[in-house]
Amino acid sequence: MESAEGRLTRRQAELLDQLEALFLAQGFAGFTLEDLAVRLRCSKSTLYALAGSKEQLSLRVIRHFFRKATAAVEAQTVTEADPARRVTAYLTAVARALAPAGPAFLRDLDAFPPGREIYERNTALAAGRVRELIADGVAQGRFREVHPALIADTVTTLMLRIGRGDTGRATGLDDATAYRELAALLLRGIAL
Repeated sequence: MESAEGRLTRRQAELLDQLEALFLAQGFAGFTLEDLAVRLRCSKSTLYALAGSKEQLSLRVIRHFFRKATAAVEAQTVTEADPARRVTAYLTAVARALAPAGPAFLRDLDAFPPGREIYERNTALAAGRVRELIADGVAQGRFREVHPALIADTVTTLMLRIGRGDTGRATGLDDATAYRELAALLLRGIAL
């Protein structure tokens, strides 16, 4: 099987998906390779075939998750032609893609610098995509003239806060609701 993950056997691809589900639900910092092998009913050597260490395996799973999330977000956005609906669809798709990431995963991600870097890079890319969508809406005359970089920076800041759980703790909103509110606030601010 050829993919963005490189050459994987069917079993390795299944294990990567199982690891992703486990990490998203329970985090990854507390597991050893032995724990993971027992949970997934495989040998440690099977896990070593995916990555040379627990840290490398964690990074591989984190990259796998964000790669899949990015593809899902774009797939759910690409068919929307109306700029306002497209921004809303994009942010709603981001919320949906990130919904499986539980509190333990997000805590572990924040405490693991290489993982946090992947999260922050993906958040910056998502904010850049929002900036493109807004610039497109401005060019089509559907949004008022705005400073796309300022909007993207604002969106990035809130997306990072949502992802870290800061927004939920401050407001009581779940992530999906926070993303819908972000979309509504953003669109009201740039509407003609």
